Amino acid sequence: MSNLSRLIRRFMGIFLLTVLTLVSCNSFVSVSNIPSPSLPTANPALTSSSTVDSKDKDADLIPDAPYIQTPTEVVLKMLEMAKVSTADQVYDLGSGDGRIVIAAAQNFGANAVGIEIDPELMRESDRSSKEAIAKTPEISDRLKFIRQDLFKADLSQATVITLYLLPKANLRVRSEILPKLKSGTRVVSHDYDFGDLSPQQVQEVKVGDRAHKIYLWVVN
Repeated sequence: MSNLSRLIRRFMGIFLLTVLTLVSCNSFVSVSNIPSPSLPTANPALTSSSTVDSKDKDADLIPDAPYIQTPTEVVLKMLEMAKVSTADQVYDLGSGDGRIVIAAAQNFGANAVGIEIDPELMRESDRSSKEAIAKTPEISDRLKFIRQDLFKADLSQATVITLYLLPKANLRVRSEILPKLKSGTRVVSHDYDFGDLSPQQVQEVKVGDRAHKIYLWVVN
């Protein structure tokens, strides 16, 4: 092989090596300039409001009123107006923490059932009823709480119905529940009436700065 040929081959080898080196360096630079994907940040701790209740999973289990505690004075007056006795079967629709149900059994000797849809309030009523039973064991067989839509409850045995719902829900009670109740059933509502259906009795109870109205109807 001539010296010229060897020189040309050597030159070509150096040229190719240089080109490959430059390509590799350029590739490295290009890759290194690609921003690294952001690492997922840790999920913030879930608060209690993030917890999904069973009521959120079931479209039917939606409360018909926000929970507001009924003062003890109003509870007792509602049951007095209905003339609750040991012969009565009381149903509290939207029973909350169970105070009306417990008072009906504890103070008036009635059998009482609470219908509540909120699972947390069901747990609260369970705690409250256990405390009441610890003080007065004889009421243990007079109390019952059912988690259910109040408009789907079986009220055929009711002689007294108590309510603390919103006006719209009260109107549903009037149209959907009152016609199914047996004659003589007393219905007592805290704060809200049944529209133009005149009550048999209305009383006002003052608790602190607030006046609470109580309405009574007797089913014909």
